[in-house]
Amino acid sequence: MGILLSLWLCSKADDSPLSSPSAFPPLAVPTSSRLAVTLNSFPVAPGDSRSHWNSVHCSPHFLLSACKQEVTRSPVELSSDGVRADIGVKSGLHVWELLWSPELRGSHAVMGISRQSCPLQSSGYNVLIGRDSQSWGWELKTNHLWHDGKSLGPYPGTRKSCHTEAVEDLRTQSSTSSHTKLAQNPLSIPERILLVLDADAGTLGFVVDGSFLDVAFKDLPRGVELFPAVSSVRGGASIRLRYLNGTTRE
Repeated sequence: MGILLSLWLCSKADDSPLSSPSAFPPLAVPTSSRLAVTLNSFPVAPGDSRSHWNSVHCSPHFLLSACKQEVTRSPVELSSDGVRADIGVKSGLHVWELLWSPELRGSHAVMGISRQSCPLQSSGYNVLIGRDSQSWGWELKTNHLWHDGKSLGPYPGTRKSCHTEAVEDLRTQSSTSSHTKLAQNPLSIPERILLVLDADAGTLGFVVDGSFLDVAFKDLPRGVELFPAVSSVRGGASIRLRYLNGTTRE
C-alpha cells in the first residue's frame, strides 16, 4: 500500500517539467510512526464527503463547484473571503490535500483550520484565517503563521511557541544560517500542500514536497470540531480540497 501511495504522490511531479531541487527536504523533521503510517496508507476515494467545502459556511464571494471539492473566488475588490470544509473532526489524526496554484494566490493567501464560528468574510484585504481566536492560519506568501490577529513568525522556522526545545537545539546547531535566510526570504510554496491535524495531540502541521515541516500550531482546543479552512483576496483564486486519510486511537 505504501508503494501505491508513493506512486500516487509523485504523479503530479512526473507530469511536470524539470525544476530546481526542492528547498523543503532540508527543513523536514522526522514524523511520528503514527503519521508515517497515515501518510503511507492508500488515500480514501476522491468523492468522500470529507473532501467537500461547505456551501453555507462560505463567503458569498466564493463559488462552489458541482462536486463541492473546489471553490473559486469572484473578482471582488476590498474583500477578504473564506470557506471551511463541510466536515470537521474532534479526534484522531487526519490529512487533507489542498491544491492552490501560486499564480492564483496574490497577497493574504491563507490555509489552516477553524472552529465553526470563525468569520468567513470581512471588508478590506487581510489575513482572515488566523484573524481571531477561532482560527489558525499559514499565510503562504510571507510564510507567517497567524492566530488571534497576531503573526507568530515564519514557518517553517524555529519558534519557541511551536517547537520543542530538543528540536530547537538541533536546528540551532545544524541549520541556523538556513533559518535566518528563510526569515528574510520567504519560500515559494508550491501548489500542493498537505494539512496534518492531530486532534488528539492538539497540533497542526504541513507537508510540502513530501517533507513534514514540523508542528506549526500546538495547544489547539480538544474535543471541539475543527475544520480545514482557507481565505483569499485574489479574484479567480481556485482551491481544491481532498481528504486523504486518517486514524483514530483505539
